[in-house]
Amino acid sequence: MKLSKPKFWDLKKPNYLSYLFLPLTIPLVINNFFLSFKKIKNDKNIKTICLGNIYVGGTSKTPLTIKLNQILQKLHFKTATIKKYYKDQIDEQKLLSMKSNLYCRKKRLDALDVAIKDKIDIAIFDDGLQDRHLKYDLSFVCFNNINWIGNGLLIPSGPLREKLKSISKYDAIFLNGNDDNNSDIKNSIKKIDPNIKIFETYYEPTNHQEFNIEDNYLIFSGIANPDSFKNTLLKKKFKIIKEINFPDHYQYRKKDIEKIKLIAENIKAKIITTEKDFVKIPKEYLNNINFLEIDIIIKQENELISFIKSKI
Repeated sequence: MKLSKPKFWDLKKPNYLSYLFLPLTIPLVINNFFLSFKKIKNDKNIKTICLGNIYVGGTSKTPLTIKLNQILQKLHFKTATIKKYYKDQIDEQKLLSMKSNLYCRKKRLDALDVAIKDKIDIAIFDDGLQDRHLKYDLSFVCFNNINWIGNGLLIPSGPLREKLKSISKYDAIFLNGNDDNNSDIKNSIKKIDPNIKIFETYYEPTNHQEFNIEDNYLIFSGIANPDSFKNTLLKKKFKIIKEINFPDHYQYRKKDIEKIKLIAENIKAKIITTEKDFVKIPKEYLNNINFLEIDIIIKQENELISFIKSKI
């Protein structure tokens, strides 16, 4: 059974449950200590970029991986994306394979070896900051500007894989989400590392004009941060009268889709989901379901390109 993220993880301050689980964070602290040891260096004939996170899920690593791949291809680099194979992440693997040259293996090093043999210039890793076997030429930590770091504690007391102060060992930060004022978050980051680069992004629908905003809509998704999807629609004046959320990477069954369609019919609403959800729904169930196609806009794209060139 796929479980949802505990709600107390994203409270602004820890509650009693957070403190109750504090002793269980010790194994993660020990693991993070070993992460600091020297990692295997990559082949000098290939450059590696990692888009990872220290907050569990919902930080837009995959859309950013696709976006960065597009940018580097326009700069005439031969690129590939790399993702470790997980049986429950078929949605992200499908998106990456549709929009990039994906190497997906059970071990990231094996995928990298194949990319090297294929004479790839730059390999972009979707996730992998906590992989002790790899040292990247450039590493980005991704955050969502809605959830930020939640209650600020480590798993299972909170949503963090590493303490926030660990960002100082990485090269740059991506703040992703809706086009909001991130000054408070940026100030928190700069207190830890005044020199770390911060790049901001926001979601921009590319097919919203295909929809009639006078209609009523039922939205559903199985993503880690459904609020970003909902807020993106609301900013385009969609009339959302029903929202159904599933756990991240949820594998839809026939009865799930039938229930969604029945609810939509009863409330006279049209159905919209995310592209990530749409690609994992069996084709025979897709009638009357549409998806919102979203581009991720990097506010400081030219500065990002210069930064990447300086590092690789």
